Amino acid sequence: MTSFDDAAYKIAEYLLQIKAVKLQPDTPFTWASGLKSPIYCDNRKTLSYPKIRTYIRQHFVETINENFAKPDVIAGVATGGIAMGALVAQEMGLPFVYVRSEAKKHGLTNMIEGEIESGQNVVVIEDLISTGGSSLKAVEALREKGCNVKGMVAIFTYGFDEAVQNFKKAKCKVETLTNYTTLINAALQKEYIDEKSMKRLKEWRANPEGWGESLTK
Repeated sequence: MTSFDDAAYKIAEYLLQIKAVKLQPDTPFTWASGLKSPIYCDNRKTLSYPKIRTYIRQHFVETINENFAKPDVIAGVATGGIAMGALVAQEMGLPFVYVRSEAKKHGLTNMIEGEIESGQNVVVIEDLISTGGSSLKAVEALREKGCNVKGMVAIFTYGFDEAVQNFKKAKCKVETLTNYTTLINAALQKEYIDEKSMKRLKEWRANPEGWGESLTK
């Protein structure tokens, strides 16, 4: 079995290789929240690469087995966690459901799609964790159905303190396959970035709001 550090580094390499993660400290992105960021992450791109998606799927399965034992159901968070969640459920021979960002406005007005019952143990699959807000909304929806959410596994996290506190407050254990620190270290070693960019990426991670404000001064 590959150690977590080796796997986390390999997954970070893959994300950089296929440009699922882009690092642009000199020409930052603007997130939907309005935050200026030197990084943009779209892990759905991993689905287009069979070797990479299989590697990630297997490490999802290992992480679940090591941290949560075998649950009754796998739940994906819409939209980024749906496809990978289904792949993980298939590999583990488990039922799969997904959780919408909000209830449908018509029909049965479901927020959870698929068959799930009160009392079932669930592990939630997510592609990316920033503040944790949308991810924990899915956890709450499952808990409202009477499910026992054993925890969440995501491909990548920025590692924001806000997310750590949000998951702690929600009493939801979270594991990630790789993270921001591992990713920027891999980027430097593989020469996707230089030392100057590394410094700016660390500054952003330490103070995301202040980093964006400094660009306008």
